[in-house]
Amino acid sequence: MKKIKVGIIGMGYIGESHIEAVRRIGCCELYAIADTNFELAKKKAEYYGIVKCYSSVEALVNDPEIDAVHNCTPNFLHLEINKQIIKAGKHLFSEKPLCMNYAQAEELVELKKKHPEKVAAVNFNYRLNPMVQEMKGRIADGKIGDVRIITGSYQQDWLLYDTDYSWRLEPDMAGNSCAIADIGSHWMDAVQHVTGHRITEVMADLKTVIPVRKKPKQQVETFSDNAPAEYEEVAVQNEEYGAVMFHTDKGATGVYHVSELAAGHGCYFNFEINGSTASLRWNQEENDRLWMGLRSGDNRLIIRDPNAMSGDARKYTALAMGHPEGWNDAFKGNIYAFYDYIEKGMCGDPVFSTLEQAAYIVKLTEKVVESSKTRKWIKID
Repeated sequence: MKKIKVGIIGMGYIGESHIEAVRRIGCCELYAIADTNFELAKKKAEYYGIVKCYSSVEALVNDPEIDAVHNCTPNFLHLEINKQIIKAGKHLFSEKPLCMNYAQAEELVELKKKHPEKVAAVNFNYRLNPMVQEMKGRIADGKIGDVRIITGSYQQDWLLYDTDYSWRLEPDMAGNSCAIADIGSHWMDAVQHVTGHRITEVMADLKTVIPVRKKPKQQVETFSDNAPAEYEEVAVQNEEYGAVMFHTDKGATGVYHVSELAAGHGCYFNFEINGSTASLRWNQEENDRLWMGLRSGDNRLIIRDPNAMSGDARKYTALAMGHPEGWNDAFKGNIYAFYDYIEKGMCGDPVFSTLEQAAYIVKLTEKVVESSKTRKWIKID
């Protein structure tokens, strides 16, 4: 069997997670990487035994041996690099968000229509935690009745101090949102995916809690805990906290909040779906289990067990019950779903996020920001 040759652009924190995931997928060969910091790219290529190493996007994208390209660059580069990948006739796997704004997202969706023979996806990886897939299946099978209320949060603490800094705080690099675009996007994608509902109206309150931060004069890695020795004080425009109320197209209502200032939380991502007969809740920090709530009967924990899971969920779990699977396994599961879809001839509905679905998340993010500014409910057209 000919393996799909993969190239990865961007060797930061998330790029290395892509390297690790691709290397675990049997139908793939991690063939090339690229970064404008060529010394960093060479170091990664030598460490992982990767065949080719490039210093430019163009060189990697135009390599005729490469079948698929992962875009792991910052947000402001997504539009142009994703366009290059699509125009070159490669399969595209982009980090989220798809791009900086909805106008750019529409441009990419229209461009992709000219290349229907190729697959394009955006990395909303929490979808492919097997217990999230199990939740999706149980809701679709009517195990909780009609979905009525959707609640939850996503909390981290990597921007807790004024010495913490990220390009995600800068509109020129990240777009007009930090917390909502970065982690709120995951929350909105996941709950729409598991419920089959679409968020159609929002009312938001966003907050820049630390208005002035100490920006390092030298680059530091995301999630680093080291205070910069040399810095400049800069005014912060994007938010680190947000709360959003919403309605869906099928009559449900809900609320969620996101924070990157919640001490003690590394990845506290959770959502609860209240139905007309039962509830289901999933928490990424205990991601091997679902909580099920009942009014008539005992509440229960549903532990990840491949022998007891639905067929659709079982495809994305690898370890026996009691052997915990984690964030990196769900990350790999999402990328596996992408390559499995390609290998099987693009049949059926993909389980990963398509460009169209990711574009809608970009639109939702814009409307959340607009709602916070105008202090009004905003309908999503």
